[in-house]
Amino acid sequence: MELTVPNLSGQRAVVTGGSDGVGLVIARRLAAAGAEVILPVRNPRKGEAAIDAIHRRTPDADVSLRALDLSSLESVAALGDALRDEGRPIHLLINNAGVMTPPDRQTTADGFELQFGTNHLGHFALVAHLLPLLRAGRARVTSQISIAANQGSINWDDLNWERSYRGGRAYSQSKIAFGLFGLELDRRSRANGWGITSNLSHPGVAPTNLLAARPEVGRSRDTAGRRIIRVLSSRGIVLGTVESAALPAVLAATTTDTAPFFGPSGLGHLGGAPAAQKLYSRLESAEEASRVWEVSEELTKVSF
Repeated sequence: MELTVPNLSGQRAVVTGGSDGVGLVIARRLAAAGAEVILPVRNPRKGEAAIDAIHRRTPDADVSLRALDLSSLESVAALGDALRDEGRPIHLLINNAGVMTPPDRQTTADGFELQFGTNHLGHFALVAHLLPLLRAGRARVTSQISIAANQGSINWDDLNWERSYRGGRAYSQSKIAFGLFGLELDRRSRANGWGITSNLSHPGVAPTNLLAARPEVGRSRDTAGRRIIRVLSSRGIVLGTVESAALPAVLAATTTDTAPFFGPSGLGHLGGAPAAQKLYSRLESAEEASRVWEVSEELTKVSF
């Protein structure tokens, strides 16, 4: 499965979650096409390993690390300050990082439920802090959601799941909110003349580290779901690979197609070649998107 990426020489790209898995493949593909790639990472050791992996494929790749913990609004603001101080326009921003279904409710440094705070609010604040650079680069912003955004809903009465935590439902909420934000960003950019285009992608299902053993989120071993996904993926049955799962975001970030949403085109959109897709019903309401935007500004205390 191949995707032709246009020449990205002279473009600066920022990829969150680029130290492994799908994010690393995205970063590698952009770097191979000539982009200068910035990887904001929480773990410098993993970040350095990612750079080494990219250089093994593309020895002259221009890729560098910055510090970022999306579960801390202070860290998000610090990255925004650092990149604005550099003063270089950003042409591509791929909001790819995420956390999925901790077995028990956890919170970010700012007290938000971990998935909502990391997957959505952290990225929301990041885009706000980078807005001047995104405007200067007339950037394309691609936000990575999930097939989980096609189920569940936003728990407006308890956004932080303080009364009853359900990991899967909280994950769906975080991706629905994030998707609504990505679409609202495009609407507000057009209305206000920001010059930014914003779209969404989803990777389908592949054996990434989202469901792997992650002690930092209280998961001591791979989930049963990940073990099944790994077997099906390795046998080419319906699901994608880590390589193929990265392609919808790469396509969304670099195509001239104005579709709002990209994902795998195979059976059930779980795997296969990347293509434009029909928007999930939970992402169709502009009123709901505007509500997400306003609540996110209130919670993060960050304004556009």
